This record gives sequence, C-alpha cells and structure tokens, in this order.
Amino acid sequence: MNNRYQASSDTAAIPARPTPPQESVTWKDFVVLTKPGILRTNLVAAFGGFWLGSQWDVDYLRMIITMIGTMLVMASSCVFNNYFDRELDKKMERTRNRALPTGKLSPKVVLTYAVSLGILGLLVLFTYSGWLAGVLGIFGMFIYVIIYTLWLKRSSTWSTSIGGFSGAVPPVIGYVAASGTLDLGALLLFALLFLWQPPHFWALAIRRVEDYRAAGYPLLPVVKGIERTKIQMIPYLILLVPVPILMYVYNYTGLVFMIVSLILSLIWLFYGFQGFKAKDTDAWAKKMFFFSINYLTISFLLMILDTVHK
Repeated sequence: MNNRYQASSDTAAIPARPTPPQESVTWKDFVVLTKPGILRTNLVAAFGGFWLGSQWDVDYLRMIITMIGTMLVMASSCVFNNYFDRELDKKMERTRNRALPTGKLSPKVVLTYAVSLGILGLLVLFTYSGWLAGVLGIFGMFIYVIIYTLWLKRSSTWSTSIGGFSGAVPPVIGYVAASGTLDLGALLLFALLFLWQPPHFWALAIRRVEDYRAAGYPLLPVVKGIERTKIQMIPYLILLVPVPILMYVYNYTGLVFMIVSLILSLIWLFYGFQGFKAKDTDAWAKKMFFFSINYLTISFLLMILDTVHK
C-alpha cells in the first residue's frame, strides 16, 4: 500500500499519515481462540469421569494423556467455532475485538490451527485412551462444529439443547478411557452435564439478549422471549434432581455426594422458579449463572472424593 498520495496533477506530493502498525500476534491470541474457560470446565469433567470410571484404581499416566487428548479435541472444536463465527463475532460487543474479527489473525492460519489440534487430539485418544474414547471425541467434535456451529446456531432455538450433547462428552471420554465400557455410569455422567448446560447458558443469554439479537443469533430468549426461556429452564432443572440419587443407588458414588448434590439441585430449581416473580431479571439471571458454575464445581469435586472404591 502506498504511503503517499497525489493531491492534484499540479501540486507536489504530500506525505500521507503513516498507517498505524498492526499489533503483533502473540501466543496468547492462539490460547484465546481455544476458549480457555470452556477448556477448564471440560478438563475438570474429563478428570471426574476418569476418576469415577477408575473407582480409585487410577492409572495416572493414562489419565493425564486422556485429559490432554480431550483438551486438544475440545480446543480444536472451539477454534473451528471461532473460525466459522468470525463475521458474526464482528457484530457482538464482547467478541468484536478478538484476533480473528479484527484481522490480527488470518482465517487460513486459524483453520490450519483448528485442523492440527483436532488431528493431534484424536490421535492421542485413539492411540492411548481406547477406541471408545476416540469415537466419542469425533462425536463431540461433529456435534459442536457441524450440528451446533454451522447449522443450529444460525437457524434454530434448539441450538443450546442439541449443542449440549457435545458439552456432555468430556466426562464420558474420561470414564470410558478408565473403564473401557460405556455403561450406566457413563450415561449418568452424560446426563449430569447435558442437563446442566441449557439453564447455565440461557442464564447468560438472558443477560446478553440484545447483544445476541444484534448478531442475529436465534437463541431462545431472542426468538421466544425471556419468559419462555424461564419456563424452558425448569424441565432441565427437574430432571437434574434424580441424577445424584441414581449415582448413589447404583453404587457409583457415596451418600455424601448424593445428599449435597441433591440439595444443590433443589436450590437451583428453587432459584429457577423464583425467576417467574423476579423484579430484576438481570440480577436473577446473574444469580442463576453463577450458581450453575458453583453447582458443577462442587458436584464434581464431591463426586471425585466420594467415588465408591472397587
């Protein structure tokens, strides 16, 4: 690009204002693309699943490798999400300054990064964690990248619910890597994460509904309204209540986990019903969102500590 311009045919060339140098790319830009917050949640879930599947007879090397493979697969999915959403991200206040929408990173570089992470992660899972773990990794990526990001996120209010299938995969990967089986324990872990996600995400979406509306995302609170979203949270919260009971009854976890997790589930359900009479919807949604984070953290910590021994 020229840094001088011709004012007219009979005037001298005048130096143009220098173009501000573009900020250099750093390793942090590549980390941010993987959505570290989501990765942390997935790693805790994968660890909890592996521990439950091991029943205290833990192969620590296999556990670490499985967590690395799971992290790489989920990181790849998040980078693909950033790649495909780069134009929509320009319309949202909280995403418009990311490296891809601003042009700091090129789409080609980001796509190569996503593919590389995915291949490496699946190789790790298939090679060291077992074929079941590898297949689940492919399933999680397919749901998140193809079904959620490319299809439902742009066309349907069902995006959050169906996308929850992907978010529920990490603990199951950990579980099957440790146990080698896809049994009731794996299904209960899947249910715990799957049922947790819609109320958690919708609480955030309610708080940022105008931002999502501006970007054109057909999320439930955008399309159906906040009151309808409050109603739709309730079935997930109700179905979450029996999960810790079943994990105790079928001898996967102990009594402490069942009691505490059950109490937390009932409190969260109570908060959900409070939303129908909340005068400050934003404050209520904020309480729901942060309680959901504490709910998952405490539940998984107790599940690990109270896993039944072999």
